[in-house]
Amino acid sequence: MPEQPDVVLVLADDMGFSDIGCYGGEVATPNLDRLAAHGVRMSQFYNTARCSPSRASLVTGLHPHQTGIGILNYDDAPDGYPGTLNDKCVTIAEVLGAAGYGTYLSGKWHLSSDLHTPNGAWPTRRGFDEFYGTLEGAGSYFGTRTLTRGETNIEAEAADPDFYYTDAISDNAAGFIRGHHRDRAADPLFLYLAYTAPHWPLHARQQDVDRYAGRFDEGWDVLRGERMRRLVESGVLDRGWAISDRDPAVPAWDSTDDHAWQAARMAVYAAQIDRMDQGIGRVLDALEQTGRLANTLFVFLSDNGGCAEEMPVETVRDFITGFVAFDETTRAGDPVRPGNSPEILPGGEDTYATYGREWANLSNTPFREYKHWVHEGGIATPLIAHWPAGLGTEPRIVHGPHQLPDVMATVLELTGAPYPAQYQGRDVLPPEGTSMLPTWRGEQPPDRTLYWEHEGNAAVRRGRWKLVRKYPGGWELYDIDADRTELHDLAGAHPEVVADLAADYQRWADRCGVLPREQVLALYERRGRALPQ
Repeated sequence: MPEQPDVVLVLADDMGFSDIGCYGGEVATPNLDRLAAHGVRMSQFYNTARCSPSRASLVTGLHPHQTGIGILNYDDAPDGYPGTLNDKCVTIAEVLGAAGYGTYLSGKWHLSSDLHTPNGAWPTRRGFDEFYGTLEGAGSYFGTRTLTRGETNIEAEAADPDFYYTDAISDNAAGFIRGHHRDRAADPLFLYLAYTAPHWPLHARQQDVDRYAGRFDEGWDVLRGERMRRLVESGVLDRGWAISDRDPAVPAWDSTDDHAWQAARMAVYAAQIDRMDQGIGRVLDALEQTGRLANTLFVFLSDNGGCAEEMPVETVRDFITGFVAFDETTRAGDPVRPGNSPEILPGGEDTYATYGREWANLSNTPFREYKHWVHEGGIATPLIAHWPAGLGTEPRIVHGPHQLPDVMATVLELTGAPYPAQYQGRDVLPPEGTSMLPTWRGEQPPDRTLYWEHEGNAAVRRGRWKLVRKYPGGWELYDIDADRTELHDLAGAHPEVVADLAADYQRWADRCGVLPREQVLALYERRGRALPQ
């Protein structure tokens, strides 16, 4: 066995802060809960509010704008982000591969503007020895588009009646581990396991959906309160923080019609997470059976908060085709019924739906806002770190704040892999992160400033203060130590703090190539779309 630890990074897609069991949720996640019971849970880890930017930051240790992916993997050149990984960054797979690691990716990439013809931003050309997964951002779990092995399209494999993308991601990941141990047992491995679950569309195996029959019948108001209680009792959240009010755009459960349909939406969403956890269990089995688990750093997190995107039946095709591929028929030739409507029970291949703002508000308990925005509901993620050989097996909850570039810094420290100033003859930007190992071992993280920007939504956090704005509004200021749920805007009481942090944010934005808000709006208008409201 290698002396260097193996590294497994597991990323969920569009999953809120409090969905999984060990973070207060109703979803059965025994495998993630087992990792948390013998590892670290972080209460203040942050993503970057959207799938492509979070993935770019995770795999490069940079802020997403520095990598060329400021919004999504759309080519907005020459006056916008190129939407594809640029030559100024180096991926974690490239760094670890140069240090002797076998490198594997199973799942969603979403970091190349070209989904069909290999370019310099495809996984196999950014350091991964083997790749199984998809290039696009979302789509059917049953008839998956851009399904690729290496650089070969294998969409035909999805024609198998038993194909379900989450299972395929898990099984290929477990296969990579077993294959590496068979062929390169003395070498360490790096596995990036990037699920699409529970991103829309709501597609799940019926046996998983059946497990949640009746579980959400009490509705989002009661369940938000129950999640908050469990989060506080477990020590993840401070007892002094009040739960945010129900989103004003979300009606009270008792005044909502179609309770059965609403509960069914959340049941399918829960089933998607449940199936992901089952697959994580098979990956853990592969590590245990090969004797590698004890010296594996296994990290789980989500790429953004819960997603409030709706799919009104009247406009759903415009919404879908603007972002992802959409098939009008199932593999058997039956019509697909897209949109959120009580007449369409979600879950099957012949549907294409989301769980909506109502349930996203539950997913992000106790915080405000959602995916796209950089209030806590958009950027707070559960993060579990499990590494028996390096962290022990006693459970710990750590409260020091960290963000995505810190993952690369942590992996570099624990593996000893050197970060290059140049890679394959090109200069690369220095990493932006700070290692989390000291924090995981009980130390306070160093004083530092954290930054976020997405679609004109922006934030900066230094110490107790967080300055945040929701496009096109102005700056709000919160004392995160006393009010992490962002209920009391103190901007008017502390204008000097606002001015200081705003100037600090602008220096960071200029350094990292963040586009002005107006330019972002123009890019969306050019594509015939509006920024999320």
